[in-house]
Amino acid sequence: MSEEWHLNYFNYFTEVEEHFQKARGTSLFLMSPLDWALVETWKNSGVPLEAVIRGIDVAFEKWRQKKSKTQNINSVAYATQAVLEEARIMSGAAPERSSHAVEAPYTIEQVQTFLADNSAQVRKAGFEEVAASLDGLLAEVAVHYQDLEGLEQRLSALEEKLVALLRSKQSDEDLFQAKRDLDAQLRPFRGKMDAAQLSMLERQFLDRRLFESSRLPRLSLFYLA
Repeated sequence: MSEEWHLNYFNYFTEVEEHFQKARGTSLFLMSPLDWALVETWKNSGVPLEAVIRGIDVAFEKWRQKKSKTQNINSVAYATQAVLEEARIMSGAAPERSSHAVEAPYTIEQVQTFLADNSAQVRKAGFEEVAASLDGLLAEVAVHYQDLEGLEQRLSALEEKLVALLRSKQSDEDLFQAKRDLDAQLRPFRGKMDAAQLSMLERQFLDRRLFESSRLPRLSLFYLA
C-alpha cells in the first residue's frame, strides 16, 4: 500500500463513499445500510482501499459503455465483482514500501476523546466489563497511540465481545425483521457474490443493525470521525 493510501486507510468508509458519489456524479447520494455492511466486509477481509476505489471506477466504466442503460447504479454492491477482481490483481503485486515516516491520521487527543466517549456510552447501557476494558486502553493511550494498528485490533476484539452480548439480548422478532430487511436489499445483488461473501455480508449487516437499534457506538477507529 502506498504512503498516501496508508494515510487514508483509517478513513476507509469515507473514502469509499466519497469516491462512489464522485463516480456516480452526484454528491446527494448516500450509501444504504447494505452498502455500509458490504464495505465493512471488504475492510475486515483485508481488501485494500485502493482495490475498492479501482473496482468502483471499473464498474462505472463498464456501465457507461453499455448501449442500453435501464437504470442508474444505486448501490456499491454493483461493483462487487470488479472490487474483488482488483483485490486479486493487487494481491499478486509486490507491496510498496515507503522510507518516509507516516503521520498518524488522528491526534492523541482525538483518540482519547473517542475512547472516553465510547466507554461512557457503553457503561450507561450496562456493559460494565467492556467499558472497563476501554478505560484500560484510555489509561495507556500514550503507549497505544504509538501502535494504532495494534489498538485497532484490541478495539475490534472488544467490539466482537459487545456484539455477542447484544445478540444475547435480541428477540426472535427483532432478528426476523432484520433478516427480512436484509433479504429485500440484497436480492438484486445475490448473483454477484458467492456463498462465503453473502454469509459475511449478512453478518456485518445484522451487526450494524444491532448497534443502530441499541444506539451504541462502534468501537473501531474506523468510526472515529
